[in-house]
Amino acid sequence: MTGRLEGKVAVVTGGASGIGAASARRFAAEGARVVVADLLADAGRAVAEEAGGSFVEVDVTDAEQVAAMYRHALDTHGGLHVCFNNAGISPPEDDSILTTGLDAWRRVQEVNLTSVYLCCRTAIPHLLEGGGGSIINTASFVALMGAATSQISYTASKGGVLSLSRELGVQFARQGVRVNALCPGPVSTPLLQELFAKDPERAARRLVHIPMGRFGEPEEIAAAAAFLASDDASFVTASTFVVDGGIHAAYVTPL
Repeated sequence: MTGRLEGKVAVVTGGASGIGAASARRFAAEGARVVVADLLADAGRAVAEEAGGSFVEVDVTDAEQVAAMYRHALDTHGGLHVCFNNAGISPPEDDSILTTGLDAWRRVQEVNLTSVYLCCRTAIPHLLEGGGGSIINTASFVALMGAATSQISYTASKGGVLSLSRELGVQFARQGVRVNALCPGPVSTPLLQELFAKDPERAARRLVHIPMGRFGEPEEIAAAAAFLASDDASFVTASTFVVDGGIHAAYVTPL
């Protein structure tokens, strides 16, 4: 690794598994001191130990817990420079708009979108005080495309994350705070595996649309997050940073 994050403190929500865990490891390998934040305490502590960082058990939909998470980063590691707001859910009850109930809709919005609002609202004053930093919000390629295999609240929440990130990236650009939306394609994470294990036909139907012919790996998304976190991305803000194997650009894919 290049040490691009040497001296930086990074907080990764949803850091106990999948993209979050891979990113915590990558950030640490790049020199960052990492705070792994998640509701899954055992898995989160294991990732934090592996990354040589610390763990915070947090419900990212709770404003007080979010504030405590960033306070932990400041008190334990002496600063805050990178915020990877990656926590999210995709429950099976979030499906077609015709079958998704209001409770399911609201829960997904709270975890996927309101949590990003809370994390950004809480972190930005700390970043400004420290002279700037990088915020990376996990959106999705579904914020850019429509799908007949709908997860209506998930899709809407990621569209919200995309717009929120763009707005903040513009608003705080001259104050040294970069805000970007990272848009992964389908990635081989426990979340995706659980979803598709229940419906292999849905998995096959989605896979055919990816030009590369495979799902992404968490480490590939982590590499993109590490770039956005680093000073190599110093002129990148308010961007829609797509890492999806080409799916957003495809009309007909290779045989």
